[in-house]
Amino acid sequence: MTAYLSSIWKCRYFWMSLVQMDLRNRYRRSVLGMGWSMLHPLIMTAVLCTVFHRIFNQDVRTFGPFLLVGLCFWNFVATVVNMGCNCLFQGEAYIRQYPAPMAIYPLRTVLGAATHFLIALLVVVALSWLMNGFGNVPALTSLLPTIVLLCILGWSLAVIFGFSTAYFPDMKHLAEVGLQILFYATPIIYPPQVLRDKGLGLIADVNPLASVVTLLREPILHGRFPMLVDYGVATGMVAVIFLMAVTMLVKLQKKIIFQL
Repeated sequence: MTAYLSSIWKCRYFWMSLVQMDLRNRYRRSVLGMGWSMLHPLIMTAVLCTVFHRIFNQDVRTFGPFLLVGLCFWNFVATVVNMGCNCLFQGEAYIRQYPAPMAIYPLRTVLGAATHFLIALLVVVALSWLMNGFGNVPALTSLLPTIVLLCILGWSLAVIFGFSTAYFPDMKHLAEVGLQILFYATPIIYPPQVLRDKGLGLIADVNPLASVVTLLREPILHGRFPMLVDYGVATGMVAVIFLMAVTMLVKLQKKIIFQL
């Protein structure tokens, strides 16, 4: 493992240049450029907040930041899954020519998605300060381990869906359907209490993504450090997915060239 991580670090200029190339290509000829990373979640939040704040009887001052945090988190997850499905095909030319560690291609996907996520997260923090003041500043330090945990989750998902798509091309379409179902089963656009009031709290309790989004919302929205039980649940869930990804990577990385 140490030798493998060392080989990834030796290739750092290679995969960092791939990330930069992806960002440039994505916003080429765009007027706003990476400003879309801020504008897109803001527009979606404004639209959904207008529709749902009356349905859920939520104050806009609290529901707006709540919704924006959830959308930023979900955009990151959806991006690493959808782009992760193609991460190996996207790097096929490099895989055939350069014996770099196979883990760098999912890493390329995650770092690009993380860049947009961090920009959107800054907008969320600024919005929370605008509406609720600066009382959450001390608790914001808890976002650092949460972001690390989120990147590990993103890399693991990109590995799993990247290798799965190489062997089963329809996985990309199944992932799109699964994300649509999971979006409504995750407290992104509604508070978890809504499910509990309807007797459906088990959906939020067993959903592995709900624990991660809680780690983001607690410090930003409420100015509180997340509880240890929330960290424990989220870390356990990410650890299971990470082990699945590592197992798949170890077993299939030398054979994947025959599937591309």
